[in-house]
Amino acid sequence: MLLEYVRRQASTLPPLDLAARLARVIEAEQERWLLWLPVAFGSGVALYFALPEEPRWWVALGPLGLSLCALLVWRRQPLALYLTTLLAAAVAGFAAGQLRTAVVSAPLLLERFGPSEVSGTLLMLDRRPSDTRLLIKPGVIEGLSKHELPERVRLRLAGRKKLDARPGDRLQLLAVLLPPPPPAVPGGYDFGRDAFFKEIGAAGFLLGRPEVVARGEASGWMLYWSGLRDDVGLRVREALSPGEAGVAEALLTGQRAGIDPSIQEAYRISGLAHLLAISGLHVGLIAGIFFFSLRALLALAPPIALRWPIKKLAALATALLLPFYLPMVGASVPTQRACLMALIVLAAVLLDRRAISMRLVAFAALVVLAWSPESLLSASFQLSFAAVTALVAAYEVWRARKPDWEREQATLRRLQIYFLGVLLSSLIAGLATAPFAAYHFHRLALYGLLANLLAVPLTAFWIMPLCLLSYLLLPFGLEELAFQPLGWGIAALNSIAVTVADLPGALLTIPAMPLWGLVCLTAGGLWLCLWRSRWRTAGILLLLLGSVSPALQRPADILITGDGRLIGLGAPDGQLWLSNRRVERFAAGIWLRRRAQSEVLVWQQEEQRPWLFCDNLGCRYRHAGLEVALALEAEALREDCSGVALLISLSPIPRGCLAGRPTIDRFDLWRNGTYAVWLSDDAVTLRSVQESRGKRPWSPGRRAADTVFVP
Repeated sequence: MLLEYVRRQASTLPPLDLAARLARVIEAEQERWLLWLPVAFGSGVALYFALPEEPRWWVALGPLGLSLCALLVWRRQPLALYLTTLLAAAVAGFAAGQLRTAVVSAPLLLERFGPSEVSGTLLMLDRRPSDTRLLIKPGVIEGLSKHELPERVRLRLAGRKKLDARPGDRLQLLAVLLPPPPPAVPGGYDFGRDAFFKEIGAAGFLLGRPEVVARGEASGWMLYWSGLRDDVGLRVREALSPGEAGVAEALLTGQRAGIDPSIQEAYRISGLAHLLAISGLHVGLIAGIFFFSLRALLALAPPIALRWPIKKLAALATALLLPFYLPMVGASVPTQRACLMALIVLAAVLLDRRAISMRLVAFAALVVLAWSPESLLSASFQLSFAAVTALVAAYEVWRARKPDWEREQATLRRLQIYFLGVLLSSLIAGLATAPFAAYHFHRLALYGLLANLLAVPLTAFWIMPLCLLSYLLLPFGLEELAFQPLGWGIAALNSIAVTVADLPGALLTIPAMPLWGLVCLTAGGLWLCLWRSRWRTAGILLLLLGSVSPALQRPADILITGDGRLIGLGAPDGQLWLSNRRVERFAAGIWLRRRAQSEVLVWQQEEQRPWLFCDNLGCRYRHAGLEVALALEAEALREDCSGVALLISLSPIPRGCLAGRPTIDRFDLWRNGTYAVWLSDDAVTLRSVQESRGKRPWSPGRRAADTVFVP
């Protein structure tokens, strides 16, 4: 209806008149033009990461030179100048992605290696309830030359063995090394790319306990903060019970590894997971508590309060505090964004300027993307900037229509305003982050509004003030004075999370959303938040289109892991049946979540169903009028070489079976990783993980083609 109305109205206008009206609307929004620069920059970054192969280093130079020339030619025409500036920003984003890749590029392990003796410096230590994770900068790996050494290696020490080591120590250990893990499904989240930009070239596990060869051999700024976080974590675990200690360590150091998995899941289901990840809420509370407390203390000293601008002094002291808080909590992308925005707000206080504005958000996004372009692809960047953009847009609307009751000074009225603000903020942030939570995690917390209404005031008035007090008492060894009441607050917070998570229907699972759906939702949300005139409502159409995209995404009919140990088959009712529930549990969990399926269904040997027949050697799977042979043993190939639309074998397929039909065998799985197969009446479509990743520095294998066979 709306599209038809717009079409009829546009058809009644002469083309030139329509173009003139559009130009007038754009010019009326001239003060908002600047907000689209980080969007253009991010689009260039996204284009770089979407390429199937790594571009040449000079690819961005030509468009960048042309855009700079166009800026000079059209410098006196505002609209043309602005559009050219957006193009230049997009090219700069593309170049930033290339530059960042070149800077972090380091050797990657391509296949399983070891057991091997490893000697290196401990960079980070994550103590978890069930194991310990170590990040090591290797100096020597037996069997690898110096040019083959990964920059960093992430290792797992199984069990609850106590490891008496600190960041900066040199360790000697025996480990099995593996390449960084690829996506669990074609088009899924690329763990290898994430490891590449963290300069982690290998993962693996330890055989036995490592030996500390030298204490504190290495030093440096980041090692100092890593060691300090480790010390704080040890003190927290000694002072509090395990249930509270894990959450306290997450709030004080940004390390969430010590949180009990059941408690962490309760936070996710209740919509309180954002309280465990240091973000704008935590940075804002720490900065606000310190700022107002220091200002109040200065106001108690008349000689200072009457002679000095105590508000600006408090702002300056808070600005000096934040650069130390950032490395203390791990300097994640949300924390970087929040600290940068807080520093700009404090600078606005010092300069007597307006603190909260959309330009502040745009500047923070541009700085974060320029510093680490790969963060654009992370859930943390998308969730944090979606929430803050929506909140600032809502604040701008509210400020323009500021109600009279907001100016009332009664205490009861202020409390009502506060809780209404928490309610509206949670609702707006929840709606803004829901598309990204659905895309990355395939789930939505339905009672998040209720949980946040209870948990945010507790966090703001009890937990975070005690966290700040803990930091101040740590140098004097008196931190336990704050740890004990902090534990009480965290126990109450855990109780809220568990209670809300246990409510019926607390979690809604969402099928996998296609990438184009996320693009529509992002573009629609930005259009709605960044413009001010009525045409901003056109973004609702993109939001609606993106919202229905999961229903338009057809899941794969067959999935098989790169080692061939796990196979998933889609039943006629849409449920996914697995070949085994004990192997490849991580991949199986991702497969099921992408289908919004909670029940684990397993087909057995000797299975007989209308769509699946199995014996000891293999299976026959029927779907969409086609038949697929699954040869689990080499002997099954004798009868499976003919009469099927697709042959999948866990053994090498003889040359005589390869002609004229699509096949997947052991060598294909080894080269290309996990396969997804779609069956239809007229085609068999194969897609592998290697094809979806392309030939990039973080996926140096051979690039396979997306293959479509017509029976």
